[in-house]
Amino acid sequence: MSDALDWNARTIEEFRANEGKVGGVFEGAPIVLLHHRGRESGREHVSPVMYLPHETEPDIIYVFATRGGAPTNPDWYYNLVTAGGAGVERGTEAYSVAVRELPGDERDRVYAEQARREARRRRTKRARPALPWCRGSPEVMLTGARAHEPTSTWEAA
Repeated sequence: MSDALDWNARTIEEFRANEGKVGGVFEGAPIVLLHHRGRESGREHVSPVMYLPHETEPDIIYVFATRGGAPTNPDWYYNLVTAGGAGVERGTEAYSVAVRELPGDERDRVYAEQARREARRRRTKRARPALPWCRGSPEVMLTGARAHEPTSTWEAA
C-alpha cells in the first residue's frame, strides 16, 4: 500500500471510530468521508476531505479541490463533476449529495471564506474548484428540492 493510501486508510478508520473526529493535520477541522466512483475504473473510493459549512443551510457544505496545495486537481474532483453526485459520511450520518462546480465570482466569494481558515491558499496559484454539496440526489441541486432518503449503497447503517 502506498503512503497516501495508508494515510487515508488510517484517517478513515479514526474518523469512523471517533464519530467523525480525527487528529493529525485534520484535528479540529470539519471533515467528511467522500464516497465516489472512479469515472474510468468504476471502482468505489473513499477520500477524507475538509469542508466549509454553508452559512445558513445545514444540508449544504462546500468542498475545495485543493489537493494539499498541489498544482493539479485531485482525482476525486473529476469523478464528482462527471457523476454529479456522491456519498458522504459526516459525523455519524451517511447520505447522498448532489455536486456542481461554482462559477467564478461565486467560487471566489466562498473560497475567500475558506482561505481564512486554511493556509494552503498561499502555496497554490491556480484557481481551485469549489463544489457545493447538497444533501439529496443530483436533481436536488437543479430544482432546490430537499431529499433526505438514502439513495446509495454506502448509506447502510
